Amino acid sequence: MSYRGGVLFVASNYAHLAAFHKPFMELLKGKRCQVDAAALDLSGRKAEIDALGVNCWDIPFARSPYSARNIEACQGLRHLLKGNYFDLIHVHTPVPAFLTRFMARKLNQGPVLYTAHGFHFYLGAALTNQLLYYNAERLAAQWTDGLIVMNKEDFEAGKKLGFEPNKTLFHINGVGIDLSITESIGQTGRIKAELNISEDAVVIACVAELNSNKNHDFLLKAWRQLVSKYNDVHLLLVGEGQLDKNLRKMVNEYQIPRVHFLGFRKDVPQILSESDVVTLVSKRESNTTANMGTISFWKVLATIAGANTGKVYGKFNNIKIAGSAPSLSEPEVDNANVTVSSNDVTVVVDSLVLDTTAIIFGFILLGALYKEGGI
Repeated sequence: MSYRGGVLFVASNYAHLAAFHKPFMELLKGKRCQVDAAALDLSGRKAEIDALGVNCWDIPFARSPYSARNIEACQGLRHLLKGNYFDLIHVHTPVPAFLTRFMARKLNQGPVLYTAHGFHFYLGAALTNQLLYYNAERLAAQWTDGLIVMNKEDFEAGKKLGFEPNKTLFHINGVGIDLSITESIGQTGRIKAELNISEDAVVIACVAELNSNKNHDFLLKAWRQLVSKYNDVHLLLVGEGQLDKNLRKMVNEYQIPRVHFLGFRKDVPQILSESDVVTLVSKRESNTTANMGTISFWKVLATIAGANTGKVYGKFNNIKIAGSAPSLSEPEVDNANVTVSSNDVTVVVDSLVLDTTAIIFGFILLGALYKEGGI
């Protein structure tokens, strides 16, 4: 098959495209636009993309820039782009984005748009990341017609890379959430019943792919301290990934109680609705759907983005407390002020204290960090 026109989406795997980009594909298909996708099928979610009427091309991308598999990926890209012309190529995830931008320019493809879901050369990243990923992006900037970022740190980095705000550089507040879904979900208790958790228990959820960046091992180490102090607390790990077996082994070896591995779920909004606290302890984040979903349900959020660097923050719109529900307004708050004293923590967002009994997870987690010299 060979044709001209349409839009090509590229990412490391189909799970990424299924999680974040289906609405855009549906929008384009609704406008009778030809839509293609190139990725690796790691978790079986290619079927979701294929069901949209999208032409799927299996390209064996590897997330690691050092993997020899990327040579095969380059060959697959060359075959795809040499035989087909696209009006727009939208790339995601660092390694596929770099390879595709290079090949697209070499083969005279249409404009290339890159969405950075958190640059890997963030403040505090390992020196190897700083050198490799920053210089790779400097090189690839000349092959990039537009750059979309999701936080201010990346926006400033984009300017240093030579992109011009509002012309070739654009800042959005995450990939967005469907508020109609969150508004229609009630406190049914179904998740607690499914997991045999008592109604009065404190439920803490972490929605994230099980990979090294999401830092689950750090979370489980803190969880060991939490369960030693509180009996009726439960941790829900929602997601799948390459570290699934390692994390389960860690839980078994250290006999860490009340940890529930839920795997891939299609009812994440319901899980968030029934959770008291939602946490992310990623080494690197942009502006996650889970975080925005948490705010939409008005849940307590314990977030440590860049935990290994001591940078504790939540990137959300200014939160105004009105009764029991929040209203979101500008301007953005870049940093929550976190004060740690012994096992206590006060989280202040724009001088407003988020005070609730469910914050116990936040202060135990951060308290553990404080004692170990993590912050």
